[in-house]
Formats: sequence, structure tokens, C-alpha cells
Amino acid sequence: MTYLIDLPPEALPSVGRRDLERAWYAAREAALAERQGAVRGFRFNRPDGSHTDLALADRDARCWVGAVDRSVGIANTTGLSLCLRLLALIDLLARAPWARSLFHLARDGAEFHPALLKAAASQPLTTEARFDEAGFRTRLSRFISGFQIETAQPAQRLSGAR
Repeated sequence: MTYLIDLPPEALPSVGRRDLERAWYAAREAALAERQGAVRGFRFNRPDGSHTDLALADRDARCWVGAVDRSVGIANTTGLSLCLRLLALIDLLARAPWARSLFHLARDGAEFHPALLKAAASQPLTTEARFDEAGFRTRLSRFISGFQIETAQPAQRLSGAR
């Protein structure tokens, strides 16, 4: 199944924080029920004639996209934006150790800091339909007063060589 979209991922609209939370729970229920989704492809056409292709063949991604499609539909820009933001949030949480204090996953559910969902609902996607980590952190800091994330420290050289 391939979707042809006449705008790039970064032009998709923001979504509601509560809608994103509901999409998470729909995806979670589908995963627990071991529902398989179809392999889906997306071609995002740009005004200049170029395009970005995205293929979702991963078993988990197929399940989650299927759940969002069944619950709100992804044949419109809002549903598609919701779906891609959910996937981008999952991707970000898997690779960003600084975000671990903002969510808790357990077998019986998940808890997210409201600011995390608010940032994911409103942060623009990149050309690859992901979240830019630095931009996400900046947006998140607007929603949590006093929130700061330490920057990564350069690795120490053991040899002393320059």
C-alpha cells in the first residue's frame, strides 16, 4: 500500500496532545493483541518536483500505523501527521537517554510527562519524518519551566594524543 502525499513531512500540521496520547494507547492495544499491519509506503511530493520516500516495513511500525489508521485514519493530513508523530516520538524516546525521566513504560501502561506529548504534538517533523533532537529539546524547554538537559561531554582521550 502506497500513499501519495502532496506535501513534505515537515509541512504536516500539528496535532492535539490528547490525540497523540490516544494514538499511543491505540497502538499499545494493537501491539498487545499482536495485530499485524500492512507494509506501507509514503511518497511525499515537494513543490519543486523532488520527493521523500518512506517505507514502513518493520513489524512494530506496521502494527502501530495500522492501529492509528483504524482509530482515526491516515488518509488525511491530520491523521497522517498524528501517525508519523507517534512513530517519531517512539524513535526519539528509543535513542535519547536525556528523555528517560519524562516517561515511564510498564507492562500495564505508560506515563508521559504532559510536556513531552505537547512537544511531540507541535514540533515540526524533519524531511525524513523524524524529530530533530535539538529542536525537540528546545521546544520541550518552553513547556517545562526550569527544564534543562545537560549537553553531552566530549569523550576523554586515554592516550593524551591530540
